[in-house]
Amino acid sequence: MPEKMPVLFVGHGNPMNAIEDNEFSRSWAKVGNTLPKPAAVLCISAHWETVGTCITAMPSPAILYDFKGFPERLYKVNYPAPGAPELARSIKKAMSNVVLHLDFNWGFDHGAWSVLCRMFPAADIPVLQLSLDFNKSTGFHYQLGKELKFLRNQGVLIIGSGNMVHNLRAMAWNDTAFDWAADFDAKLTKRITAGNHAALVDYQAIKNNEKAIPTNEHFLPLLYVLAMQENTDTLSFFCEKVTLGSISMRSLMLN
Repeated sequence: MPEKMPVLFVGHGNPMNAIEDNEFSRSWAKVGNTLPKPAAVLCISAHWETVGTCITAMPSPAILYDFKGFPERLYKVNYPAPGAPELARSIKKAMSNVVLHLDFNWGFDHGAWSVLCRMFPAADIPVLQLSLDFNKSTGFHYQLGKELKFLRNQGVLIIGSGNMVHNLRAMAWNDTAFDWAADFDAKLTKRITAGNHAALVDYQAIKNNEKAIPTNEHFLPLLYVLAMQENTDTLSFFCEKVTLGSISMRSLMLN
């Protein structure tokens, strides 16, 4: 029987974390070394938004450099992990409340590969990506996470990749944290620790949400992960830091 897998939310932040030796990249590598080897990885990245919900289904996904203005060496990173077409089709078939569309064009965006190249540098684990339907409510995304929870018992490691606080317009290019960003990160952390998922689905009722989450694509992957939490899970945090003024790198594991 496959080993039941933990589920992770990773604050991925700056794409340069893929190639820089820093506290975040080292933490991701450390977490990867502690995990049992998954049969496959399903990544829910902030950087793939679609109409409808899609899942990659090609055998050999391409790497996507979905950013501009970074050093040339970042565009030379490769992550040649295989896809998992059969698993994608089985997940599609298992969904009862949501129609999944098989996708053959997307590949691995930096929300996926910048983290995976640190956690699993051998690139020998099949990887799927699930898109975010930007027409849907936070409640829809949370419920879809519940539907996908069965994959944990099939040896699939599910990773939500985004940021709990993410405001690029307010960002400062130094290692600092604005008071409102740190406060919002603390408020979310308190609710996560208390298991108050309803308050997180309704994050717009939390003070300073407009600054902390001006658009919610980086927040939504967190809801998928929390929806997969079981009563027997232990919650642990890593990369517990707000940096660049307005980016929370806080990450968590449910195991």
